[in-house]
Amino acid sequence: MSGTNSDTLVHRFVHWERVQPDTPYLTESMPDGQVVEYTWQEVGDQARRMAGYLQSLQLPPRSAISIVGKNSAHWIIADLAIWMAGHFSVPLYTTINADTAQYIFEHCDVRLLFVGKLDGKTDGWNEIRKAVPPHARLIGLPMSPVPEALQWDDIVASQAPLRDVHLPAPGELATIIYTSGTTGRPKGVLHSFGTIFAYAAQAGEFCGFTPADRVLSYLPLAHTAERSFVESNSLCHGFQVFFNDSLATFVQDLHRARPTVFISMPRLWTKFYQGVCAKLPASQQALLETASPEAAVIKQQILTMLGLDATRIAFTGSAPLPEEITNWYRMLGLELLDVYGMTENFSYSHYSRPGLVRPGYCGQAMPGVECRIAGNGEILLKAPTMMLGYYRQPDLTAQSMTEDGFFKTGDCGELDELGRLKITGRVKENFKTSKGKYVAPAPIENKLSHAKVEAVCATGPGLAQPFALLMLSAAARGELQGTPAYDALRAELRGMLDKVNDTLEDHEKLAFAVVVADAWTSDNGLLTPTMKIRRGAIEKRYLPMAQAWAELGQPVIFETQSVKTQ
Repeated sequence: MSGTNSDTLVHRFVHWERVQPDTPYLTESMPDGQVVEYTWQEVGDQARRMAGYLQSLQLPPRSAISIVGKNSAHWIIADLAIWMAGHFSVPLYTTINADTAQYIFEHCDVRLLFVGKLDGKTDGWNEIRKAVPPHARLIGLPMSPVPEALQWDDIVASQAPLRDVHLPAPGELATIIYTSGTTGRPKGVLHSFGTIFAYAAQAGEFCGFTPADRVLSYLPLAHTAERSFVESNSLCHGFQVFFNDSLATFVQDLHRARPTVFISMPRLWTKFYQGVCAKLPASQQALLETASPEAAVIKQQILTMLGLDATRIAFTGSAPLPEEITNWYRMLGLELLDVYGMTENFSYSHYSRPGLVRPGYCGQAMPGVECRIAGNGEILLKAPTMMLGYYRQPDLTAQSMTEDGFFKTGDCGELDELGRLKITGRVKENFKTSKGKYVAPAPIENKLSHAKVEAVCATGPGLAQPFALLMLSAAARGELQGTPAYDALRAELRGMLDKVNDTLEDHEKLAFAVVVADAWTSDNGLLTPTMKIRRGAIEKRYLPMAQAWAELGQPVIFETQSVKTQ
């Protein structure tokens, strides 16, 4: 990618717009079932028209322009228009509350807000709209819930396309990504056109991307993982992006895309696995482990059923996946590559290499990344994708770096002899029991693997021994009808608990496990938008019951059942 057309993602887009104008770029399934396709030329035409309109507003140079909406073709087109007009984008999670939205709008002085695909029920739009500053203009993307706003379609219909778009320098600010964070105010992470291009160039080489590739966009584009993997890679390497309309159409949209490269979080890989296991007779499951022609046929059928039959690279990230599930996918012919990255380095740090996957480890450092482990176990990193800093927080920026320029990740880890990194927890997550012993919860959580358990939180500060909170999958919760079902699951979970405790130090052994009654979601604040547990919120909710549970003396407790039935 040498030459003048490869300095930034805007340069790369202009390149693809020129060399493959009639090739489909963005393919979107609509709520009414229609499928709409936009070619590179059509995306360029709309982005240039909107960029022309943004320039006509004569906003101060490099103004902050926000995008809030679920993933859609126009989310990416709006981002392009912002860049082509010489401004920077500030994406918002669709589930943030009014306080957080107001903080972000004021913190970076948002001048205009693109409002995309939202419904006010599965997102926080009814909250966010209260926080929009009076001076900020609203532009409704197609599928937006704001009829009173200026409409994208009306603007592009009447606006001439901007011929000489702003071609940014690598050092210019491209975006501020406010971290979802597990505590406190979000931090505004500054990324330049240079840092996000460095990601796309290196990650793209790792994946071997070509314009023939296809990906499905369904993780939040406001988050770095999707912004890097889908938006940055597609703009850089010229491949096609398909969008998921809703949870109900996920399987259908996945089948339409038949992605060649696919990234997901452990929860979805687990759901896929649970779904197939529930449908597959025991005889066929046993057959999978053989090298017979029949097994090969079933494996291909499973991958086709999942929509992953064309997938040549599959990634998993954000938390370790149980070894049995990783091995099951490998048996199907899909080697899941664990990756590690964060907002501050634009999701570019460590990737597992094909053939070198080690369960529980998230791979080796990517080209240009330096990694070392500090004396307290903290992972320290340098990368060509490292942020410019935290917006308007110079002290926090300085505190997050070592004197010799390494970023303090806040994660604890260890490296093996091949340089593969294992995340062992968060520096601040370790808690002390009443016996004065410190416990790191993450390694314990990673061991608590059961087909019916979707999320785990190990906790117990101030108690004699730690305990575990287990959230069942929706299907498993639905099966819990009557005493026999509870007894059977209790026995299975007791077996898992005993097995895990056998591997733990005395002070780490779990006194009991509680199967929680309610699902943890990002809507109720118990998960982040990327499905990680919000430890602080979960502990605030459940720790007040811990002493009473401990006094029951039962190894497995169901929160839904009354105390006397334990």
